[in-house]
Amino acid sequence: MSEETKNQETEVNQEEMDQIVSLKKGDTVKGSIVKLEDNQAYVSIGYKYDGVIPIRELSSVHLDNASDAVQIGQEVECKVVSIDDEKEKLVLSKRAIDSENAWEELEKHFEAQDAFEVTVADVVKGGLVADVGARGFIPASMVERHFVEDFSDYKGRTLRVKVKEIDRENNKVILSQKDVLDEEFEANKLKVMSELQEGQELEGTVQRLTQFGAFVDVGGVDGLVHVSEMAWNHVDKPSDVVSEGDKVRVKVLKVDPEKGKISLSMKAAQPGPWDTAAEKFHIGDVVTGEVKRLVTFGAFVELAPGVEGLVHISQISHKHIGTPHEVLKEGQEVQVKILDINTAEKRVSLSIKETEEAPAPAPKADRPAKSGGGNHKDELKDNPNVSLSNQGLSITLGERFGDKLSKFK
Repeated sequence: MSEETKNQETEVNQEEMDQIVSLKKGDTVKGSIVKLEDNQAYVSIGYKYDGVIPIRELSSVHLDNASDAVQIGQEVECKVVSIDDEKEKLVLSKRAIDSENAWEELEKHFEAQDAFEVTVADVVKGGLVADVGARGFIPASMVERHFVEDFSDYKGRTLRVKVKEIDRENNKVILSQKDVLDEEFEANKLKVMSELQEGQELEGTVQRLTQFGAFVDVGGVDGLVHVSEMAWNHVDKPSDVVSEGDKVRVKVLKVDPEKGKISLSMKAAQPGPWDTAAEKFHIGDVVTGEVKRLVTFGAFVELAPGVEGLVHISQISHKHIGTPHEVLKEGQEVQVKILDINTAEKRVSLSIKETEEAPAPAPKADRPAKSGGGNHKDELKDNPNVSLSNQGLSITLGERFGDKLSKFK
């Protein structure tokens, strides 16, 4: 073998030796995943044999399979856990490096309160677990803005979270997606509210019902339709009119960005009863109505939902009555005749007595005789005490003082 060849071989061997990494426990090394077998990952780091990452050292959270954490060809950074050259056993930990790097990053996220993405690694009692270098826990109450009964399909999902709580000493990281969603909801709410105009009409979706009304989504923000604004007629409870999920037409009554409140009306977005009253009702019509209220001067009768008319006390009965309560009661159905209607002023004059036949007048013989008997005019015609030029007054004087005045003849 020539001297030149020997020198070349020496240079090659030296180059190979230089490439062999000198390792000790605790060192940080970089390499690529070359094999996944027996639920552990094999890593080529340029050493004389490959290192192994047991599944427990792949992630800070529980894994069912090594492939859930790494893939063949992936570049990884690990810490040397143990090394035994005689047995060619090199144990590495990806989790240790990830954890060291993670805490600094988590501290930054906590300080900035910014949102970042995580993947749900596991569903456990009370919430979700994500690998953020450390074990990140998302309590059930911090996952969504609404209540979630079953989280079984959340595994593998990507969530946007904020660091709610961090305690490196106790290896504790609490995350919240709800905070992110709440912040986005409030930002969207302000945007929607700034665009809403009082008097504007739009479509919404009924989100939930309460005793006092319905909350309607109008573009990512809820507005309240009070029960009194649900229909032109009286509504006992919202569920009588709408159900959750219904599409409804609403009119914006009021927008209060400071309080974050939107007042809506369903009835204002529909033709009002008075808008159609002129077509439905005419002077002279006899219709059936319901007595809604009794007052000293008459009764208010509803002809149609939202359309009430007044029956003056003088139009209730042919006989004299002191109060409407003598012959009517609230809730009673009555026949009424329309005497006058003014839709512009929302006024209708009604009569009950004109729908009834007037009682026949009592016979003359049965009429009670007036005190004193006879015709006063005839009696007083020739009476010198009575002046016929003011007969009304004179008759009264003659009736009252006739006997006394005769003494002065």
